[in-house]
Amino acid sequence: MSDSSLTARLSRATGGATNLQLMLVCIAVLIAMSFANPRFLNAYNFESMAFFLPELGILSVAVMIAMLTGGIDLSIVGLANLAAITAGLFFQRMGGAEAGIGSVLIGIAIALSVGLLGGILNGLLISRLRITPILATLGTGQVFTGLALVLTGGPAIVGFPAAWNAIGNAKLGPIPLPFVIFIAVCLGVWLLLSRTAFGLQLMLIGTNPRAAVFAGINRARMLLYSYALTGVLAALAGIILSGRTNAAKSDYGASYLLQAVLIAVLGGTNPAGGRGNVLGVVLALISLVMLSSGFQMMRVSNHLIDFIWGAFLIGVLVLNYLLSGRRAG
Repeated sequence: MSDSSLTARLSRATGGATNLQLMLVCIAVLIAMSFANPRFLNAYNFESMAFFLPELGILSVAVMIAMLTGGIDLSIVGLANLAAITAGLFFQRMGGAEAGIGSVLIGIAIALSVGLLGGILNGLLISRLRITPILATLGTGQVFTGLALVLTGGPAIVGFPAAWNAIGNAKLGPIPLPFVIFIAVCLGVWLLLSRTAFGLQLMLIGTNPRAAVFAGINRARMLLYSYALTGVLAALAGIILSGRTNAAKSDYGASYLLQAVLIAVLGGTNPAGGRGNVLGVVLALISLVMLSSGFQMMRVSNHLIDFIWGAFLIGVLVLNYLLSGRRAG
């Protein structure tokens, strides 16, 4: 069997050349971090990553969905915090840490509803008022953060019920519950994008908006649906984050936005729309979380890590531009 034939088979098995490359990057990062620090392979380290990874992963999937339409959602972190804070304020009225399972279920519904309403607001601004997605979501992100500040007065809300905290800290056997939720979200979004008309229409809107109109696709409605979905995913990430930390604050996860955009683009999502897949996002997420964990074990400054992420994002965008120019040529 020739090398080219083997590569083609591996590429098809992993869902494309980009996913195959990302899988190789994952392996390379794992080997490099293991040599840099033998403690990296400790079971506790992987468990810690499995608890931390889901909230960032869900935000990255949300960014990918927005990018499929040729847009972007910069409000996800602000909306995630607002959803968690709203639920926290409800719990304070229901007895705080003593609130029962019924109150927790209502709190989850409240948080997801806040995410849905925030996503619908973004969708209306973009689809009906035709505001550029980057400006619309940048503005609403500031609104969500400002509203969270007004509701809390600045300090974090603490003392969530035990059942809520279990969402971010419990295990199903040896597997952290947040990781199980993340896998379920990934499977659900994968099925939605690859096995339904909704996913096909989203791809077509991002690939060729004019062709989508001629195909009878209601672009405004599809944009509204897609941003409503990103809002719900952002709220879910906020639930997991507040459950893991037993607190909610307006500025939690401030660095997640840059990382989520980086992961989505590195995972093969085209910022111009029309291309992206969940597996690529998952592989990019695992690579960067392992890299981040390795850096922290080596006592690398968090500021330097943020610099590396930003430089990496610019590098990926430049590389994508050069490769697309070469294909066009």
